[in-house]
Amino acid sequence: MPSMYGGKETIAGKTVVVTGANTGIGKETVRDLAMRGGRIIMACRNTEKGEQAKKEIVDETRSEQIVVKELDLGSLESVQKFAKEFNETESRLDILINNAGVMACPKALTKDGLEMQIGTNHFGHFLLTNLLLDKLKASVPSRIVIVSSLAHTYGKINFEDLNSEKSYGEFVAYNQSKLANVLHALELTTRLKGTGVTANSLHPGVVDTELARHANQGFLKLFFSGIGKPFFITPLQGAQTTLRVALDRHLDNVSGKYFADCKEKEASSRAQSVVDAKRLWDMTEEIIQEKLG
Repeated sequence: MPSMYGGKETIAGKTVVVTGANTGIGKETVRDLAMRGGRIIMACRNTEKGEQAKKEIVDETRSEQIVVKELDLGSLESVQKFAKEFNETESRLDILINNAGVMACPKALTKDGLEMQIGTNHFGHFLLTNLLLDKLKASVPSRIVIVSSLAHTYGKINFEDLNSEKSYGEFVAYNQSKLANVLHALELTTRLKGTGVTANSLHPGVVDTELARHANQGFLKLFFSGIGKPFFITPLQGAQTTLRVALDRHLDNVSGKYFADCKEKEASSRAQSVVDAKRLWDMTEEIIQEKLG
């Protein structure tokens, strides 16, 4: 059985942003945090679904501090708009949970011409995090929680073809994007040293969510829709490691680490490369500046 986080922390007076908050792990994360008394910003691409999820959570928790905001991580303009509004209207940001993601989708591009998986899972969250850093620094101690995946262990950053223009494989691109998530947390740790802002990444488990909706070929379709089901955990179980990394006071000064099943684990050797982490940061920054003109 997967571990359940038993911490009793309350977060009254604190503000949390959760991306991809209308379904799956994100929704369960919001549900738990709402019961702890915090102000929760549900950052969702589909605000209609976000409002439906909010209503369900409010009915259960009676929280009056849940807000739905539009955020399309596949659009750098949308990320800028969300961050600008947040920075102008919110007084603090204590926890940023980069939870949203796409998995193994057919070849597609974001609105900015980035490959959909690296564009959404990495570039969108990279820009969002950077634009919210000042607010995080002003609210210390604060945390950045990046939901990666065990798939990062199979990933490799293709610095010569980061955007998968020369060749594309659904899971090759997904694994690369999840490795990018872990490297993002690693480089954030270096850059935020001494600020009081921490950054950690995690694997939530193999969770039965909408994330696998594109796994519709051969064995993968069979695994995700049938024979693999007994090995899946629920979104509630999948949210537990996120909750521990976001809340546990014992982790106040822990940064640049990787977690799974509510415990610190060792990330892959590629995910521990400070050289690759810096190179990816610099390349990501350069590409975003180019896309934004």
